[in-house]
Amino acid sequence: MASVNMADVKRLRELTAAGMMDCKKALEEAEGDFDKAIEILRIKGAKDVGKREARTASNGLVAVSRPSDSLAALLELNCETDFVAKGERFQELAATVVEHIIATRPADVPTLLESQIDGKTVKELLDEANAALGEKIEIRRFALLEGGYIGTYLHKTDPQLPPTVGVLVQLDEANAEVAKDIAQHTAAMAPKYLSPNAVPADVLEKERAVFEQMTREEGKPEAALPKIVDGRINGWYRDFTLLQQAFVKDPKKTIAKVAEEAGVKVLAFVRYKVGQA
Repeated sequence: MASVNMADVKRLRELTAAGMMDCKKALEEAEGDFDKAIEILRIKGAKDVGKREARTASNGLVAVSRPSDSLAALLELNCETDFVAKGERFQELAATVVEHIIATRPADVPTLLESQIDGKTVKELLDEANAALGEKIEIRRFALLEGGYIGTYLHKTDPQLPPTVGVLVQLDEANAEVAKDIAQHTAAMAPKYLSPNAVPADVLEKERAVFEQMTREEGKPEAALPKIVDGRINGWYRDFTLLQQAFVKDPKKTIAKVAEEAGVKVLAFVRYKVGQA
């Protein structure tokens, strides 16, 4: 096999996003022919797709599509390394899939994977990217909001990488400034629920049990437990429900108050951070 230099290996890696050793071996086998090396990597990648199923795809990006003020979709597309995440092919795949979500409005990820784009299923497109890029590529989740006025926000935690935090905020009336403010707040403060009423009963029961045990271990009087626990639950609401959080731009106001003063209601929100629940 012909010897290759690291500059050629780096160039092939930039063209394909394949691993360094895979690029080196492909160039050696192709005797320095880049087109042939790319084909070798493609064939190897296709053979290795199944082997990657157990690997962890904890990097990636969030992508958004908002064709109108009242319709938007948010997608989390995952890969194994940030090298692939910042690549053009991976980002183009995310853009294609999120636009497809808007067009077809699938009910869930399995339905999305079986739907077709130009004669190929979304799963087939992911498998092709998997083979070409040499990494496990998967759709973790997506959301679609429709109605009212929807604001969006994408945040880059690293300027060299694509966005890894994405937010949709749905208001009942159009107000671009407030929607943007609340979306940016949501990205920063990571609320889990819209309001206390939106907290599932089992979640609330678990938190209450934790606070009761904590309060007892502190030696508080038994008669005072209900009041103390209620106070801690209210504090938890202020931490984790969007409408009760203190607004980052003006902590004297809650998000509910910000919306009220603007004459709008917050109907829903979605926040994704790559690799987090």
